[in-house]
Amino acid sequence: MSVDQLPLIFDGHNDLLLRLLKSDSKDVVSLVQNGCDSGDLDLPRMKQGGFGGGFFAIFVPTPTDENGYRSGEMLGRKYDIPLPEEIPVQKALPVVLAELAMLIRMERQSAGKIKICTTAAGIRECFASGTIAIIIHLEGAEAIDDDFNGLEVLYRAGLRSIGPVWSRPSRFGHGVPFRFPSIPDTGPGLTDLGKELVHVCNRLGMVVDLSHINEAGFWDIVKLSDSPLVATHSNVHAISPQSRNLTDRQLAAIRESNGIVGVNFATAFLRPDGQMQPDTSLDVILRHMDYLIEHVGMDGVGFGSDFDGAMIPEEIGDVAGLTSLRQAMGRHGYNEETMLRLCHTNWIRVLENTLKP
Repeated sequence: MSVDQLPLIFDGHNDLLLRLLKSDSKDVVSLVQNGCDSGDLDLPRMKQGGFGGGFFAIFVPTPTDENGYRSGEMLGRKYDIPLPEEIPVQKALPVVLAELAMLIRMERQSAGKIKICTTAAGIRECFASGTIAIIIHLEGAEAIDDDFNGLEVLYRAGLRSIGPVWSRPSRFGHGVPFRFPSIPDTGPGLTDLGKELVHVCNRLGMVVDLSHINEAGFWDIVKLSDSPLVATHSNVHAISPQSRNLTDRQLAAIRESNGIVGVNFATAFLRPDGQMQPDTSLDVILRHMDYLIEHVGMDGVGFGSDFDGAMIPEEIGDVAGLTSLRQAMGRHGYNEETMLRLCHTNWIRVLENTLKP
């Protein structure tokens, strides 16, 4: 299969908006359209790598970043990075609005190159026209008020996916720490407010993301949700025993629900030794994919890169390197139909069964 014949990729997670929020540039919209000197994502490289779209995360970072995602500490044989405290609604909401407004401006000024989608049909239309398709995702619900008024407004603005927690504990539940080696059973499950959030998301027709939540919270969502179970950017615990990764029992539940797991490219969550190191082979990604195909099914595996949010294997480097990954998948023996499913049709199927028109 030639490069031009490789299927487009729909991706379960990136942190472009967070990178742009932290940028010193006053014209981040233009930078993304015309190309950036840093980071993993911009429009020229998306086109080069066959990136057709994906979930674009809105994330509220820890204000000082002192206790946030500290990849430099994920290098020992063991580690347990302390988690920061919850960010209050009044501090989280302005950050969410700033990132959302940035994305809306990008769409408006893109001359039709990108489009915020709220349905699976919209994604298909974008793929047919060569437009980058965006699903807006909220990574952690701290900006949502207890009455869910903010969620209703954000939904009207295009939000279609939410993770009840990032790794920080919050009013909604408990995430997993960045701990290796560790099982994901690290604390209590969803709070009453977190359980209500799941019901509201089901009513609206939104994805409830299982990535970052601990095992007790995972099983709470299994009991409460009537939608396919989705882990937008998670890997296999049996291969890399991180608290962030999914056990065989969790994978079986996702399969039972006709859900999906997006393979995370963050090297510490790929490698058996838990190291956040760039010299991580594409063979490790393929090993996770093979395992997920066996345990979740051919229809339940996709990508959840974590571009602009983590250290990516140097053989990929940035979004342009998706071509190298797809070529490796072909050499690995995935046929044309399998490639199509893994690259985007599995994601579109799950979204079609979750999002309401």
